[in-house]
Amino acid sequence: MLSFIICFVILILGYLFYGKFVDGIFNPDDRETPAVAINDGVDYVVMPQWKLFLVQLLNIAGLGPIFGALSGAMWGPVVFLWITFGTVFAGAVHDYFAGMLSERNNGASISEVTGIYLGHTMKNVMRVFSVILLIMVGTVFAVGPAGLLVTLFKNSGVESGVVVQATFWLAIILIYYFIATFISVDKVIGRVYPIFGICLIVMAIGVCVGTMTSGTPIPEIWNNLGNVHPNGTRIWAYMFITVACGAISGFHATQSPLMARCLKSERQGRFVFYGAMVAEGIIALIWAAAGCTLLGGAQLAELGGGNATTVYTICTMTMGKVGIILAMLGVIACPITSGDTAFRSARLTIADWFKLPRIRKHSRIHRLSDHLALLQLVQPDTRYDRTLGCCYVPCSE
Repeated sequence: MLSFIICFVILILGYLFYGKFVDGIFNPDDRETPAVAINDGVDYVVMPQWKLFLVQLLNIAGLGPIFGALSGAMWGPVVFLWITFGTVFAGAVHDYFAGMLSERNNGASISEVTGIYLGHTMKNVMRVFSVILLIMVGTVFAVGPAGLLVTLFKNSGVESGVVVQATFWLAIILIYYFIATFISVDKVIGRVYPIFGICLIVMAIGVCVGTMTSGTPIPEIWNNLGNVHPNGTRIWAYMFITVACGAISGFHATQSPLMARCLKSERQGRFVFYGAMVAEGIIALIWAAAGCTLLGGAQLAELGGGNATTVYTICTMTMGKVGIILAMLGVIACPITSGDTAFRSARLTIADWFKLPRIRKHSRIHRLSDHLALLQLVQPDTRYDRTLGCCYVPCSE
């Protein structure tokens, strides 16, 4: 257990000290942020710092720090090292600069930021690559949860009806994706994500406490430095790509600009971007420890590594019936909350690519009210008739 605690502390200290060092290199100041300067009410919206953190966490987390960490646990506690140092020195730095460079360039998507610093050719490469990647991620994160929902109802004894049809749930999820892609970021994502983010954190805390009090000691790194994978799969480089999202992920670079458009101050960047990645690293560390301790490499391999069945098993072992609810919420809600922002990010990337006009909230209503106000300065009795679509002055008796 000591090595787990040490890695946990390193992650916290990494945020406090190395995160501050990285923040000092970027040197945030009090300049006006895109959320304040542009503020279109849809994509550029000022949001509270705590909400930015939780939304960013759900944007980048998905199932990566759970499924990936559990699959990585098949190599034993040596996976703790990759999660810990990969998060502090790679993943969190990557997410921080992806978000802050976007913020410094009017909230530009990662392809446009790439073009600014690496030239026109790389910008076009990143445009194509990003859009394809985001559509693929969004599609996978729509089909996967639909299948999980069908399985959940079938396991509950439901054998027929629309709830056991994957097409039905896929349609529901896609309708939600469409809404979340185009509606103001603070109206759907900003309200739903914090709830799921809190659930994700509560689930991780429950798993952590359950693992530490299970009676089975968390294995130590120094006693398991060799390759303990049940299939003998090499640590280098298989473990690093297996636990990719739990330590560093290029997908995060497409998500960070979403919150870069919502910062009230540049000084929030360290907490929102670096802090959210450290939080993901902590979640990944907890799940990796649970996999090593409660199941072990052989049983993890038998269950299929990181998947819904393994999550269900661990949550049941650590939290009982409450764990079952949280497990289902996690494996269904987490991919959905990454899928919708994947499509939203694809929309923004395409909009930046083709210089499409920004979606503005109630722009027509605002223009109409402005015109009416000007007319009323000249003639205070001016009215607007919706049926005729014109302004008029009532006749006096």
